Amino acid sequence: MGHLKHGIKKNGVINDSLFIEGVRWGASATATAAAVAVALWTSQGVASGFQLIEQNASGLGNSFAGQAAAAENASTIYFNPAGMTRLPGRQISAAVHYIKPSSGLTDSGSTNALGATGTSGGNAGVEAIVPNMYTSWQIDPQLWLGLGVTVPFGLSTQYDKGWVGDYQTRKSSIKTTDINPSIAYKVNDTVSLGAGVSVQTLEATIERSTYISAYGITRESKLELSETGYGFNLGAMINLSPETRIGLAYRSSIKQNLGGNVNITGIANYSVSTTVKTPDNLSWSIAHQINPKVELLGDVTYTWWSKIKSMPITTTTGTTLDTFEFQFRDTYRLGLGANFKLRDGLMLKAGTAYDQSPVVDQYRTATLPDNDRIWLSFGAKYQATKQLTLDMGYAHVFVKDASLNITKTNQGTVKGQYNNPNVDILSAQATYSF
Repeated sequence: MGHLKHGIKKNGVINDSLFIEGVRWGASATATAAAVAVALWTSQGVASGFQLIEQNASGLGNSFAGQAAAAENASTIYFNPAGMTRLPGRQISAAVHYIKPSSGLTDSGSTNALGATGTSGGNAGVEAIVPNMYTSWQIDPQLWLGLGVTVPFGLSTQYDKGWVGDYQTRKSSIKTTDINPSIAYKVNDTVSLGAGVSVQTLEATIERSTYISAYGITRESKLELSETGYGFNLGAMINLSPETRIGLAYRSSIKQNLGGNVNITGIANYSVSTTVKTPDNLSWSIAHQINPKVELLGDVTYTWWSKIKSMPITTTTGTTLDTFEFQFRDTYRLGLGANFKLRDGLMLKAGTAYDQSPVVDQYRTATLPDNDRIWLSFGAKYQATKQLTLDMGYAHVFVKDASLNITKTNQGTVKGQYNNPNVDILSAQATYSF
């Protein structure tokens, strides 16, 4: 580790004055914060903020409307574990999702850390394949056990090397795995309850350029962080009538005490840590069978993003290098879907949703150009055999244009607009009952 030299503190934060062998770590600490921001709040997350709502293919055709009440297969473990009581016997369900985001900056006067102009970075969206798998097991007429393995947060952003914002961010990625053992209990024909615990592993990386002002040179830097956190989810399913049921589901925050290091090529390797906390959310869903051929689905989900205001970056000795400001707001998501039974064994699906972003305009950065979005989707469910069911879905997500004007010390100014950002999603799922 390099030698520390402390400068002047302003408002309790070391402001552009902490050096490690000539490295200006006020700037590098901001990069560290940006790294976590990209990893956890990347604009390429398909739901608002950093969440990945793609946890089954059976719900994609409905834009995931009403998933806390749908309980079509074992993927209900993620959306509402109480839904397992609608699944007789044993079941295994696995899905895979191909996600193709598109998000490019139209530059309008950006300059890098050296005061030079450059390219706008190309398409920052990175294609990804996201899997998930579930199994449920009916133990007796009232008790079910289940297990879900999911990727609740993830995807990446990647700008072209040498783009004008290269000193703020270039390449980032996040990998999460959530193991979610669950239980459901059928109280009576009207009410079912469910619960689960989550063991969630997170790994985040970012690569960018760093300007070393003491030497007047630029070097590559890479951040790596990882940790495992724990949380829980709760659910209830209420049958109002043979045609109508309501689902309520809550998923808790998970605190991640991330630790790792920042490596600047040929200069220093520095240990850093930070704490992030995923927001909790509450969903209310309804499923109503209008007639034997048509079912309607709807939901409202509220997410407490406002608990995330700022994120201090510290050394292992407790020194605050910088504080990254988010100032998130709470958000809601509204979904509406419909299922149409075309014939025995074949169902068609459609849906739409409005998904609000937690990002406030004045705090939008190149690492977080997120904005509100609208979903349009369709899909199909096919009963291939008595035991095997196949689901496919497609969605196009329209993301609202996002303007950007952010300046960071020793990282330059990125100014412009993300025009017509969007995401295409294609999902497939197989469910086997036995």
